[in-house]
Amino acid sequence: VPLQASGGGLVEAGGSLRLSCTASGRIQSMSDMAWYRQVQGKNRELVASITFRGAATYADFARGRFSVSRDNPMTVDLEMNSLKSEDTAVYYCHADLFGMRDGTWQNYEAWGQGTLVTVSS
Repeated sequence: VPLQASGGGLVEAGGSLRLSCTASGRIQSMSDMAWYRQVQGKNRELVASITFRGAATYADFARGRFSVSRDNPMTVDLEMNSLKSEDTAVYYCHADLFGMRDGTWQNYEAWGQGTLVTVSS
């Protein structure tokens, strides 16, 4: 799995958490990266995305509270502030990349393993 996410945990409502995701392995180039989340029983939804050049977009629920950043081409972080109970979900990082997959170099989408964020009210 080329993406490894970390930073989830339990936090009280109003608190903050920072999620990090790092790409590794046989990767030649990275493009856009993003964070998604999935609440149990619901579809996975986009939280925020960021291009290779650092242009960020946010879901309405994230704008003003969350901040996505890339310190280098291989990482993406998500700073989450003013957390609410409805932010409780499994958060996944996502990347569009060019790397080795099934024995060939190709463009493909990669997902991290997911990290659980629980916000207690």
